[in-house]
Amino acid sequence: MKLNELRPAEGSTQNRKRLGRGKGSGLGKTSGRGEKGQKSRSGYRSRRGFEGGQMPLVRRLPKRGFTNALKEKTQEITLSTISSHFKEGETVSIATLSKKKILSSHIERIVVLASGELKVKVTVEAHRVTEGARKAILAKGGTINDIRETKAK
Repeated sequence: MKLNELRPAEGSTQNRKRLGRGKGSGLGKTSGRGEKGQKSRSGYRSRRGFEGGQMPLVRRLPKRGFTNALKEKTQEITLSTISSHFKEGETVSIATLSKKKILSSHIERIVVLASGELKVKVTVEAHRVTEGARKAILAKGGTINDIRETKAK
């Protein structure tokens, strides 16, 4: 194969529309824009979601529910995740999980779940530990520090 034999794939290229070049071209006079109206003018651009003056879908649908902006961002950590990322005697906390890039930076609380098998003895600092996870951690000789803050009312 030579450079002068290279061709684009069949159907991958098309000629551009030459607008406003006479009736015979099929795109003369109004250049495929139809007659009159906002869309036929130069510089026309529509807003996202604009439906030609009809009430847009986002405004027609009912608003439902409530999103609490003050809700604490929680993430669950499984025993298998702890086993795969931590060595014997290490501490599992928000700081160490963030450093190992297991948690997102905006997470405020962690919950330890009993999914998988714990293979290492670790110290866990969490806001909540499920009963199964608690048994597995203590059976391995690890310790659990509950870091729930009591909120003043």
